[in-house]
Amino acid sequence: MTNYILNIIIIKKYFTKILKAFTYGGIYLNGEVIIKKQTRAKKKGLKLVLIALVSLLILLTAIVLAGYLFIKKGLPTIDGELTVSGLENQVTVYRDENGVPHIEAQTERDLYIAQGYVTAQDRLFQMDLSRRQASGELSEVIGASTVDKDKFFRALGLRRAAEASYGIYSVEAQEVLNWYAEGVNAYINEAIESNSLPIEFTLAGYKPREWTAIDSLTIGKYMAYDLGGHWEGQAFRHHMAFVVPEDKLLELFPVYPEDGATVIQALKENPMDLTKSFATLDVPDEFNGSNNWVVSGDKTESGFPYLANDPHLSLATPSIWYEVHLNSPEVNVNGVIFAGIPGIILGRNEKIAWGVTNVGPDVQDLYIEKRNPENENEFLYMDKWEQATVIDEQIKVKDEETIPYKVTITRHGPIISEFAHDNRSDTALALKWTALSPSTELEAVLRFNKASNWEEFKDALTYFHTPAQNFVFADKEGNIAYRANGHIPIRKKGDSSVPVPGWTDEYEWEGFIPWEELPTVINPKEGFIATANNKIVTDDYPYHITHTWAQPYRQQRIMDVLSGNEKLSVEDMKKLQFDQYNLQAEEFVPILVGMLKEDNLREVDKNALKLLSEWDFNDNKDLGAPLIFHLWMAEIGDVIFESKVPKELNGLFEGRAQIVDEMIRKADKGEESLWIQDAGGIDKVISSAYKRTIDKITEIQGNTITKWSWGEYHAVPFNHPLSAIKPLNYLFNFAKPVPMGGSRVTVAAAGWSSTTGLVNHGGAWRTVVDLANLSKSYNVVGPGQSGHVLSNWYNDQIGPWTTGGYHTTYTESYENQKYKLLLVPGK
Repeated sequence: MTNYILNIIIIKKYFTKILKAFTYGGIYLNGEVIIKKQTRAKKKGLKLVLIALVSLLILLTAIVLAGYLFIKKGLPTIDGELTVSGLENQVTVYRDENGVPHIEAQTERDLYIAQGYVTAQDRLFQMDLSRRQASGELSEVIGASTVDKDKFFRALGLRRAAEASYGIYSVEAQEVLNWYAEGVNAYINEAIESNSLPIEFTLAGYKPREWTAIDSLTIGKYMAYDLGGHWEGQAFRHHMAFVVPEDKLLELFPVYPEDGATVIQALKENPMDLTKSFATLDVPDEFNGSNNWVVSGDKTESGFPYLANDPHLSLATPSIWYEVHLNSPEVNVNGVIFAGIPGIILGRNEKIAWGVTNVGPDVQDLYIEKRNPENENEFLYMDKWEQATVIDEQIKVKDEETIPYKVTITRHGPIISEFAHDNRSDTALALKWTALSPSTELEAVLRFNKASNWEEFKDALTYFHTPAQNFVFADKEGNIAYRANGHIPIRKKGDSSVPVPGWTDEYEWEGFIPWEELPTVINPKEGFIATANNKIVTDDYPYHITHTWAQPYRQQRIMDVLSGNEKLSVEDMKKLQFDQYNLQAEEFVPILVGMLKEDNLREVDKNALKLLSEWDFNDNKDLGAPLIFHLWMAEIGDVIFESKVPKELNGLFEGRAQIVDEMIRKADKGEESLWIQDAGGIDKVISSAYKRTIDKITEIQGNTITKWSWGEYHAVPFNHPLSAIKPLNYLFNFAKPVPMGGSRVTVAAAGWSSTTGLVNHGGAWRTVVDLANLSKSYNVVGPGQSGHVLSNWYNDQIGPWTTGGYHTTYTESYENQKYKLLLVPGK
């Protein structure tokens, strides 16, 4: 924005010269004013026109300048001294060249008050939007367009679950939550009084309300929703039970369900039209997951363990992650946290480092509930009508009347099938989910931050219930460890493949996998541990976790690299996190190409095929081959399913990619799927999908095949939530989308929209830690630390993020940073 203002000044300077030329009847050429003779009338006319133009330029300049100065008021104070109410002692906040705050406090109370204050300085609008979305309160500030979304989250009850959780936290953890809220509120009050709230609040026309401990816990519950898993797939298969014969339906299951015939019969006897509700919902990205690994010192150049982690979630501005360093006599920890929550959830302290990926277990079950036709609030259970709990919710809507809304909760959980309409039927779907019960994840986080060895870290894991995560761990003593941790249900019957009858006790939960029997590995002989949302147990593991694991390609690539005999370096770890080798393409390109009939191909098809044949299987942004391959795989699925799967339900089609992969594998062995047969056979499916792919690419990138580029299609915009409102996109997303390599199946994860191609999913946080020196780590947060559009740290990490770069964050010797802010006690 500073450069923008300078450009206006330069334009004004040259405009003045042009004005002089025209005023005196001349022209402006090569930086010089050349005078030419003109009639007096022409001169007068030119003067009037130019006076109007100058006036307009001055007005526009004044408007831009006024807007700039108004937006600038929202920039946080990061140098000097500020008074913060609630503090008992002075707190020092250093900001390094990447905008990472290093908070030094004399007590934990002051530390967390300062963390709340500083995070609000950088991310207040994001924090407010996050708590509103999770609480079902967006419509109050956005309007009627988000009412359905609010109804769903009111029905789901993340905020109710947060309120129920608060009471089971320790007094110490409750204090941390309240201290953090105190710091957030100190900033809110200061910003309101000084009229310096972030510009988003002015544009949206509201001011943030007071922050509470429940707000922080509600955001935590939303993260569990983002990673919770699998109710969408159950709903999808329920819908398809009424669309296709049973033999075709079963091909859409990850495995044949236990008691499949009985359950499918129950589905068909209790029909519901899910297209009226679930199809309108923004469901979590199926590819939400992560990579992490730890390597023993026996395999590293430093002789100490390495730890690497890159969690894969939505990509946006600002980042979902906020990096911070917290330092007091009780704790010294650096890493990231979700804006709005105290502590560090992923990171390192002076003795250990840890990271996570999503286990993705079946922790959500949909129950088909039979409603009493004479009383809509009663549901059948064991031959008796049970009264449901009914909660009256009031949904405030901007510029409109408040909408009364009733949430119905059965013994299994909230009814979620009717959130979008008021029609009452004899059946409904209730969601049972671990995260809707009280849980204590923040308790675990605060204990991670202080743990000094595996036993202490493992003990902290007893407090981490949902979402279930794959934790990797390393310490200075040379230990590496892994644990799949969280509440994972044990069912009397069924495997969470489809909705199950709720009127009987046959499908109830009987508890959770015993904590002592959760998958755990310590110092394996291989010298490394890696997870990438892959299958983490062998077939003889006695408990059901899930049938829906991620495609195996990221995990296999990590294993291939780490299992080499060479000593690994930190640079190798960075390179691996940005690795774009596509094992899926290595497997399927030969199969797909072999199925194409040359005599049926057009010239453009043959030339494109040549690109594939010469491809080294790296999803390089500059190559055309990745573009062909990924769009081809997507089109194959479309050709197979488009006649029977409504487009509006594609977001619920869990495991589609794995299903298509397996259908192609079997077809290559001569075992054609019923779906493929109905689509005309494998040759027709492959050929039709290929031609459609080439036509699509030609339409968006032209006929010159040598100019086709994966990155031109597959670019990352890091969209701000208000950029969807034009012309605000020019303010909040002034940088063009940046071409990006990688894909959903490469270690450098970069998922994209199937409609636009824009990258919207990946590891916004990447970190590498060498346990030889825990005073530093190598990190990147895309797009940057700050949520303020004028901040130097708003999008300064897009370049490193899209090219595999890192910055170094130190937890020692950072006192000479350029920015030093003293927070002093106030009233």
